[in-house]
Amino acid sequence: QVQLVESGGGLVQPGGSLRLSCAASGSINSSNVMGWYRQAPGKQRELVAFTTRGGSQNYADSMKGRFTISRDNTKNKNTVYLQMNSLKSEDTAVYYCHFLGPNFESWGQGTQVTVSS
Repeated sequence: QVQLVESGGGLVQPGGSLRLSCAASGSINSSNVMGWYRQAPGKQRELVAFTTRGGSQNYADSMKGRFTISRDNTKNKNTVYLQMNSLKSEDTAVYYCHFLGPNFESWGQGTQVTVSS
């Protein structure tokens, strides 16, 4: 299995930026997808973005142009990042890191992002 540890959430004003990090450890092989989901109060969890180990990226339409996902697969480091710019109040949610392996998946504990003046 894979353990995920997230960091970087917090309170930011509208128009501001935050960078989330998610470090993966455990049974990580060469084939996997890492990404971010979010869940706002009273809403279903939704995809934000994901990236393959080879570097391909996919974004939810509402995040394109504002959010950037990246990952670091260098030796002993399996970390995915989410750079969030031009944040809006509707981006307020708990953000979850997600790992998809060949036959299992793991979730992080979630990190709160609050966009408010």
